[in-house]
Amino acid sequence: MSKLVIVGTVAFDAIETPFGKTDKILGGAATFIGLAASQFDVDSAVVSVVGGDFPQAYLDLLKDRHIDISGIEMVKNGKTFFWSGRYHNDMNSRDTLATELNVLADFNPVVPQNYRDAEIVMLGNLHPAVQIGVLDQMDKKPKLAILDTMNFWMDNALDTLHEVIKRIDVITINDEEARQLTGEYSLAVAAKKIQNMGPKYVVIKKGEHGALLFNGGNAFFAPALPLEEVFDPTGAGDTFAGGFAGYIAKTGDTSFENIKNAVIYGSTLASFCVEKFGTERMLSLSQDEIAKRLKQFKDLTQFEIQLT
Repeated sequence: MSKLVIVGTVAFDAIETPFGKTDKILGGAATFIGLAASQFDVDSAVVSVVGGDFPQAYLDLLKDRHIDISGIEMVKNGKTFFWSGRYHNDMNSRDTLATELNVLADFNPVVPQNYRDAEIVMLGNLHPAVQIGVLDQMDKKPKLAILDTMNFWMDNALDTLHEVIKRIDVITINDEEARQLTGEYSLAVAAKKIQNMGPKYVVIKKGEHGALLFNGGNAFFAPALPLEEVFDPTGAGDTFAGGFAGYIAKTGDTSFENIKNAVIYGSTLASFCVEKFGTERMLSLSQDEIAKRLKQFKDLTQFEIQLT
């Protein structure tokens, strides 16, 4: 089993969907990544920052799932990062109602000393300069460095983003972001261009239409499980990343065949995340439920065909 370092936001979200709305609830990329990775009982640490308004109960919730929180800085006279959004009826598009950086604006990550030898590093969606700052603190090059990013950084910090992309092994982005980063409409061509920037593996997420994995001349497609109800998509991409990273940390195997398994595990956990508001579903998830849904994925994709 490999140590896992997770970098990203630990935050408050306020969400509105066609199914209802919430006041401030627990959110943030690192939160969703950590909760998903904890399903594999790996040795993980979250590196983030919160304000004095962040409840101790939320920190205890992470600790109860054996996530090391010594890398979460608390700025006692500051306020925690806050995001609010409203989803449209199709649940694929949303409007951001508020983004308050608060303590995140001056965040300088500090990786706990006993995690600077971690083999797996999951760089959640943050400013690329912060992501580079984490890589610079590692005692040696990680066995697998995974990057999540978004179009905001492509618009506002592209040069720095290219610097971090050179140093990572896996990038996870959605189809729109892959096209923006490369200027290519074909996702296969876009993936090839991104691999030329540095990463060995490119994971392109397509929301309710699954995820694509590219590595050299190899490609793999994982469908999304058809769900009768999507309650709240917030955190699904981060949950995917957490499942992906957690599975790799658990197995220690970075071969293409095992990365394919990691994509399936990430997709499986993300399919649970959307069933309730915020982190609620991830907190009640059982290993039996995960096993049953993995079987559903297998049944969905496995077939025999007689070649003539």
